[in-house]
Formats: sequence, C-alpha cells, structure tokens
Amino acid sequence: MTENGKTSHEWETKHPGWLPLSGLLDGADPFFENVLFLPGYEFSSNVYIVEGTYLSIVDPGNDYTSFIDLFRRGYKPADVKKVVVTHGHRDHAMGVFDLLRSYPTILENGGFELILHEASPRELKDMVRKSGCRVKEVRGGETLEISGLDWEVIHTPGHTIDGICLYHPPSKTVFTGDTVLPHAMSEPDENAGGRLDHYLLGVRTLLGKEIEHVLPGHGLPVLSSGRKVIEETYEGLMMKVIGVEAKTKTPWIDGATALAQRGCLEEAAYCCDRELFLDPQNRRAHQLKAVCLNDLGRFHEALESLGKLTGLGPQDDADPFPLVGRGYALMGLGRYEESVKYFDEALKVTPGMKDALIYKGMALYLAGNYDAAMEIELFQKEFVGRFQEELRRKDKGAGPA
Repeated sequence: MTENGKTSHEWETKHPGWLPLSGLLDGADPFFENVLFLPGYEFSSNVYIVEGTYLSIVDPGNDYTSFIDLFRRGYKPADVKKVVVTHGHRDHAMGVFDLLRSYPTILENGGFELILHEASPRELKDMVRKSGCRVKEVRGGETLEISGLDWEVIHTPGHTIDGICLYHPPSKTVFTGDTVLPHAMSEPDENAGGRLDHYLLGVRTLLGKEIEHVLPGHGLPVLSSGRKVIEETYEGLMMKVIGVEAKTKTPWIDGATALAQRGCLEEAAYCCDRELFLDPQNRRAHQLKAVCLNDLGRFHEALESLGKLTGLGPQDDADPFPLVGRGYALMGLGRYEESVKYFDEALKVTPGMKDALIYKGMALYLAGNYDAAMEIELFQKEFVGRFQEELRRKDKGAGPA
C-alpha cells in the first residue's frame, strides 16, 4: 500500500506516464516539442527528457519503472549521452544508478556525462566515474550544450548547497529542481548545506533572468506565468527571514523595514517597490528604498528614488533626509563638490545633524580639501578614530619584527 491508501497497481494505472511537454503546455515555442515529462510521485522527482541529436535527462528521479516505460516507447538507452542532476537528494539522483545497472548498452556505447554541481555528493560522482562514465562538475555561470541547445547553469544554493538550475534564454525556460516549485516551497536541508540566506540569493538570481516557463522538480510545469511562481517563492523566503507566516498579511513596508534591519537590503528594496506599486505616494517606502540603494552602491537608482520624494507632502522643506541622501549618492558617484551643497542644505534644515556633518567632511576630504574637512570636529573624530583602529589592526597582525 502507498501512504494515502492506494495500491501500487492503482498508482500505475492512474499515473499518466511520459507526456510530451508540447501537448501538456500547449506551448507555441518549438522547444517544447523536444521535451518529454514524467510526473514524479511518491519518492521520485519529475523526470525530463530533452531530445535532439542525442537524449539528455534532467533529474533521473528515483523510480526504476521510469526508464522501462521510456525505452518501450522506442527510445534507446545508448542514445542517453548526458544526465543532469539539479541537486543530490535521492528522489532526484538515484535514477543515475538504475541507468548504469539496468542498461549495459549505455556503457557499451561510451557511457554518458553526468553534470552536477561540484558540491554534490562525492559518492555519486565517484560511483559514476568508476563505472566508466564521465563527470562534469559545474559551479554556475557556465554555458552547456545539452541535446543541441545552449543552457546557462545558475547556482541556486539554499535548499541544498549543490542546487543548480538550467536556463534556456531563447525559450525563456528554466529547469528549477527543488529551488522553485509551484504552490509549495522547499525547506533548507541543513544536512545538505541548505541555508535560508543562500536560498534568497539563488532565487534573486532567477528573478534577474527573463523567465516565462518553469519546469520544476515536483508539480506540474508552469507555462507563461513562471516569473510569478519565482516571485512567490522569493516572497515566501523573505517572510521566513523575518519570522512571519507566509499566510499572514504583512504590509510590504513593514516587511521592508524588518528585512533592512537584518541587512537584507536587496529584499528590502524589493518590498519597497511592491509597496509603491500599491501606494506610489508612500514617503516612507521611497525613503527606505533610497537608503537601501545607497548602501548597495546603486547611486543612480537612489537619486531617482529620492527625486520621487519631491512634492509628496508639506514636510519636504523640513525634512533633511532627501538632502542627505542625495549628497551621499552624489558622493558615491564621485561628484564631491556637488554633494557638499546638499549636505550644507541639510544642515540649514537641521543644524548640527551628525550624518550631514560626517558626510560633508568625507566629501571635502575626497575632493582634496583636507583642511576644510578637518575643521569639522565630528568628521575629524570619525576619521582619526578609524585611522587609529586601522593602525591597531595592522599592528596586531604584524607580529614581532
């Protein structure tokens, strides 16, 4: 019996078997005509076959019946030349051993190349090498030729340390393994090096790509709305970072504030954008976004965000923040003399403002006006304090002469 009370025979008769992705997704892109999909169930992931001048398998799963059915359809084991494992969990990777054990013609015809991240389980790589097949370890950023198509390898740690996704820019399609799943979210597996902060970084990388179609490790493939699924995963991870249940309706600006306090500046800026989509006049969101962008070194974007603060309310003339923010961004762009003017304007609004004085001193110093910079007492203390700390650090590390 299975966990939900159905017999194995019932699963076999109801399971749809191998499906052409073009029929399942009704996609117009010719790419889908060359991909077969086997839905995963029980203890196996989805399995994908990419057809071309040879066969490539993306995640061979953990169900020995998968390939029996595949090769009954007329495909030949010897045509399998590349096998990609998106991460080393058994439900995705154990099919590698079944291919080697059950289909000797694979090895008789030169074997296949196993592609996986360099941090994937050593036992898996060693066993494949000992069998006579090749192993290609990737780190992310490589372009791989798979069944005649070029795919970009994206390292997406978080669920496990060795997670990778494969991205095909022409069709805007990505194999995501367990990194992005429809209607669900994987947990970081600490035993496999999974970490929540890494997970955020990996999914953020996917958001930077033009993706429409997601082929996940579990659940049905997603056509056209793939970016939405990636965004939902990203937002769910952010809620985990700030310790909030995903179902809780936390205002975007509150989430942005909590994330900024934890140093997740990219995520905080993302939440500010979501808040501003709902309320373009939200002054707090504009300000927090500008702070995050300045701290990230994205000074042009910070200036753009600060420009949108103008005219949002009567407090404009009494608020030194936009002036200090503009000065800081200009200083970051190397426009030191121009930045000093904004710090001076902020000091007119709020005399003695610590940040404005220190930043003004920095701008003057960077512009080569050392004497004027040292006349600012707060900057002098800050400058001398950091200089002395640097000397102490160097002395401590120097050791005996």
